[in-house]
Amino acid sequence: MSGIALAAAAAAGAVLLAAGFVLGRFTARRAADPDLGTPVERATFHTLHTASLAAPPLRAGLTEETARRAAGTLRSLLGTEALCLTDRTAVLAWDGPGEDHHRAHVPEQAAQTLETGRSRSVHTDCADPACPLRWAVIAPLTGEDGVLGALVAYGSRESAVLVRAATEVARWASVQLELAELDRSRTRIVEAEIRALRAQISPHFIFNSLAAIASFVRTDPEQARELLLEFADFTRYSFRRHGEFAQLADELRSIEQYLALAGARFGDRLKVTLQIAPEVLPVTLPFLCLQPLVENAVKHGLEDRERGCRVTIAARDAGAEAVVSVEDDGIGMDPELLRAVLRGEHPAGSGIGLSNVDERLRQVYGAEYGLVIETGVGAGMKVTVRIPKYRPGVHRSPA
Repeated sequence: MSGIALAAAAAAGAVLLAAGFVLGRFTARRAADPDLGTPVERATFHTLHTASLAAPPLRAGLTEETARRAAGTLRSLLGTEALCLTDRTAVLAWDGPGEDHHRAHVPEQAAQTLETGRSRSVHTDCADPACPLRWAVIAPLTGEDGVLGALVAYGSRESAVLVRAATEVARWASVQLELAELDRSRTRIVEAEIRALRAQISPHFIFNSLAAIASFVRTDPEQARELLLEFADFTRYSFRRHGEFAQLADELRSIEQYLALAGARFGDRLKVTLQIAPEVLPVTLPFLCLQPLVENAVKHGLEDRERGCRVTIAARDAGAEAVVSVEDDGIGMDPELLRAVLRGEHPAGSGIGLSNVDERLRQVYGAEYGLVIETGVGAGMKVTVRIPKYRPGVHRSPA
């Protein structure tokens, strides 16, 4: 799908055709104040403004609530006597007169459009001589999976212009619904990535943490209690179910809990240095993107050798950015192996934490904000993350 081209074409068609409808109303009453612009300018502004009001509800998907909020605005955009929105089985919302005796016939009238995905106009066969709803234009509302529902615009007479305008407005509305589907797809992808990062929290680490806590129960009950609370807070934070982003202060607190549990197991072999500038603590960053880097530093810096290891975590202010680095003086990694990991090729034992974090940072902030990693065999590893201070949650447009 060429999302940008589709959105541009649909929006342009809807604006031009609907502007023609509105222009007819404005040209009959010229404004005395020249500052309000020409009738064409006023009609265009009115159309764009009306379309902007309908977009937010549709960006939330096609439901009774969103249809109800959008129906009145779409009716105003087209200037029709009445308008309704449906899904594939029922009328979701109606705006205008005639609902009491027309609504029941909509599913039958819309069935062909829902089946073929093509617009059509039909005579309403209304028996009430006072009812203004004589013709209906039925246009499909589509998404990635096909026809989602229909837009039905009612007029007092058959009109080829209304057919064109209703079809284009339905296409514009369909673009909004497709964007809603893309948002939901992206959310599912992010949730899957976070689940993958949670799975990265090694069962061995959980087992070893509980074993370390158990070892203190008899010798140092107070220490055991403190570690148990740290373990509970760490797991609660790591498995929370809401929010794609977190403050740096919260991420660092979770990392301190992780290191406290690791320190209970490794004792003096693990030395940790924290260098945190207070002014960067409120900065927002993707949830759970630092803990995998620290876990990687502990694993590769300590677990694969007998002597001790120092892990240094630093966060500093760099103007419009916060710069966070995680460094260890451990065994390091072959640069070629590291490139394979970042390409998504996961050799045995390399894990998925680095590539997952690198990909999430690039998706959120852009390609220039991927991980910067300095390493070599026997030379330790330093991983640097740059976080824009003022752009939390900014996403790249889909290609």
